[in-house]
Amino acid sequence: MDAKQAAEAIKKGQMKPAYVVYGKDRYRIRQFAEGLASSLFSADEQELGVVKFDTAETPIEEAALEAETLPFFVERKLIIVRDSMVLAAGGKEGGKVQHTAERMLDYIQNPLDSTVLLFVVHAEKLDERRKIVKYLKDRDCLIAFQEMDASQLKQWVIRRSAEQNRTLLVDAADLLLARVGTNMGQLALEVDKLCLHAGQGGTITVQAASDLIASTVEEDVFALVDAIAMLQIDRALRMYRELLVRKEEPIKIAALIARQLRIMLQIKELEQHRYSPQQMAGQLGLHPYAVKLAAEKSRKFTPAKLGAHLADIADLDYRMKTGKVDKTLGLELYLLALGTEKRPTAN
Repeated sequence: MDAKQAAEAIKKGQMKPAYVVYGKDRYRIRQFAEGLASSLFSADEQELGVVKFDTAETPIEEAALEAETLPFFVERKLIIVRDSMVLAAGGKEGGKVQHTAERMLDYIQNPLDSTVLLFVVHAEKLDERRKIVKYLKDRDCLIAFQEMDASQLKQWVIRRSAEQNRTLLVDAADLLLARVGTNMGQLALEVDKLCLHAGQGGTITVQAASDLIASTVEEDVFALVDAIAMLQIDRALRMYRELLVRKEEPIKIAALIARQLRIMLQIKELEQHRYSPQQMAGQLGLHPYAVKLAAEKSRKFTPAKLGAHLADIADLDYRMKTGKVDKTLGLELYLLALGTEKRPTAN
């Protein structure tokens, strides 16, 4: 069953007696459960109408017994069963709680009109060998919520902004994903914050996203590497000291500098083989926006110079970890040494 079609049917009051939502995308699973509850009850009724079970702690037959019991005080009942034992592929056998899945299957085959069952399974796959899973699949009750890829997430944040009558520019969406990552709950909060700042009918630009969304340590180190590339050593040292004030470890900063240099060197290699930015992103396991920025910065270096910088930072990392040089001073001297070099010629 498609999640969008299921949600539209629920809004029209066309509900199935049971649903199974599964997958790694906990945000959309939670949204579906909240939407189902809102369609069944008013805000005041939800406390009385929603009953929750967890198969890690309670036998599934107790949920079946509850489903067979007519609701009190409200017309309908929603039973939410969080499951990792019965329906999930690789569900644990022989745990502290024993389950009789046939008991729940008996109920589902003859359900009450007053009860809606929702099984929540935080697993990529269901165990389709089980009779209860086969039965629910045959009746189109299974809804998969797999994690979105970067392209899908970008469309999702743009669409969420449009639903609030705001325009999120593509580059701003890229920056948002690069800084926040793939956690949809956090992305939703950040999109809503940007929309609030933009106002009705407003446009969310890269500058607005940059100003309102906190930068990551990786991004700050990337800016530091950019300063190195431009031989702006005063700026690089200032950024380094700001990272130290934020209690970032010099060894971690050195490792992130090495990572950025390595990415730029890999991009140089891939560009020689005519890889597109999208292909490079897939090859390197990075967001396309991060690849775009790294490709721009890499033009300021030759492959030989990147290799030399990598060798120097690797040597510094060894000396810091073995106590042969003070960590804070050692990295500062590395940055200062770069200021004595001539600007590299782009390859």
